[in-house]
Amino acid sequence: MEARPKMFYLPDTMANWPWPRLISPHYEAVKIEAEAWFRSFKAVDPGTLKEFNKCDPALVVALCYPTVSKEHLQVSCEMMNMTVIIEDTTDKSTAAGARGIVDIVLDALHNPHKIRPGGEHIIGEMMRQSSARMMQTTSMTCYSRVVDGLTTYLRAVAVEAIDREQRRCLSIDDNFKYRRETSGILPWLGLCAVEIDLPDEVFYHPAVVDMVECAADLITVDNDMLSYNKEQASGIDHNSLITAVMLELGLDIGSAMGWAAAYHTKLEERFTNGLANIPSWGPSTDILVKEYLDGLGNWVRGHYCWSIEVERYFGTLAMAAEMQQTRLVPLSPSVQWKATGEGSHQLPPQSVTGSLLSFIMSFVYNK
Repeated sequence: MEARPKMFYLPDTMANWPWPRLISPHYEAVKIEAEAWFRSFKAVDPGTLKEFNKCDPALVVALCYPTVSKEHLQVSCEMMNMTVIIEDTTDKSTAAGARGIVDIVLDALHNPHKIRPGGEHIIGEMMRQSSARMMQTTSMTCYSRVVDGLTTYLRAVAVEAIDREQRRCLSIDDNFKYRRETSGILPWLGLCAVEIDLPDEVFYHPAVVDMVECAADLITVDNDMLSYNKEQASGIDHNSLITAVMLELGLDIGSAMGWAAAYHTKLEERFTNGLANIPSWGPSTDILVKEYLDGLGNWVRGHYCWSIEVERYFGTLAMAAEMQQTRLVPLSPSVQWKATGEGSHQLPPQSVTGSLLSFIMSFVYNK
């Protein structure tokens, strides 16, 4: 049996990404207001709240939507906070319990003016308020698209709870398809058009949809490379792309990271080529399309920057800075698990997430 490596090399996937780091000038003000709103519901215990604050969801929103108004940034931040409480609640639930939570959230999402019933989980009122504010501050076109995307994501969360109980890994191809839904990334990318009135024939055009999916896959690759050490150490890497690559292709960690970096390069080329092949809908619409697609490119950069600017995957900001210099990551001790059955791999009975919470808050439960 090969000796377990003491560290691995983390390739720099963003060295040639043309979108620079930008941050909203409204970050600090929105952070204060959104966190106060979140705390007012007392929806999480003090320990989780402390770690949630370290995670700084307002920062990822400010990095990914650097040019939107303060009003739209705050709405986006509140919805980001909502995904945290949804994932925190469903990850601690049985499949049946998660289904019940999802039903409450879906009802509140679609009916923001409906008074929530007494005795209901507080998550219903939180989503009602968040959805109502989004309805008030965005166009109905944008609001409807976000609601549709969040509905797909929430239904996937309920299905994911069943997968979590079974604790099985996916193939590489299935991993990408699965994560586009369970991560909730697609409605977040859709919000890049929060201040742009794109007609449906543009927003849902196959060439534009392909750009969105390409951006989502770029974010998945970066996330799973950066998060792998934390997740493998806690035995919750069953939905990690790196785990899928290692198992499916029989590679070690270093080779799997190399595969992921090479795939990231292919996705970058696909994104660049896609920009050149976007149809024209006339000068006025083309300007809006360019703004939307620039937003997608900025989301890829913003998410990556956020990942290494909070105490998320590398223990401390100093350790993250050192990693950026050397690209070497000490491999943490791992919870052991074993493969069971052809094409499936069973993991230890721990709370597992491949959803947006693992994009936004995986370090909270894995420290």
